[in-house]
Amino acid sequence: MKVFILNLVLDVQYRDDDSAKVAGILFQEWESDLVEASLVKTIPQVAPYEPGHFYKRELPCLLELILDIDRPLDVIIIDGFVTLGQDQHPGLGAHLYHQLNKQTPVIGVAKSRFADTPEETHIYRGESKNPLFVTSLGIPLSEAKHKITTMHGEFRIPTLLKRVDQLCRAEDESTGST
Repeated sequence: MKVFILNLVLDVQYRDDDSAKVAGILFQEWESDLVEASLVKTIPQVAPYEPGHFYKRELPCLLELILDIDRPLDVIIIDGFVTLGQDQHPGLGAHLYHQLNKQTPVIGVAKSRFADTPEETHIYRGESKNPLFVTSLGIPLSEAKHKITTMHGEFRIPTLLKRVDQLCRAEDESTGST
């Protein structure tokens, strides 16, 4: 029996009515744009934004979608930071990693720099002069950076990260998997 490795990339879009739409894409191969499944879920009520505690708003949304997945995940990729700054304070991804009992590695891919972000987190994809900022827990940073660097797509943002962003921004209210 062949065991399939399954990875998940996640994103959340907040709505004006205090709801959110969380989307996930399950995939197997880092170098491929093949989607195993797309998942979308509407969260009717999210916590208000709290400066310095963003994870309190987004973490419940991510967990809601993850709980719908009935197969083990090899790696989870989030839009944001796992650790923050040179001192590696816990970011959204660190809180997620701990909520999952440190069983599933989490990679954060951020498009914007956080104060005091170490140079070692930078990767450059395509011909972009702007780095992505990669942080991780449960997987060595060098391996996390390699995975994101080799993801499908010729531009700065890997194809599947762009697709999950589009999926959670789409206006249709379909839920479930495709």
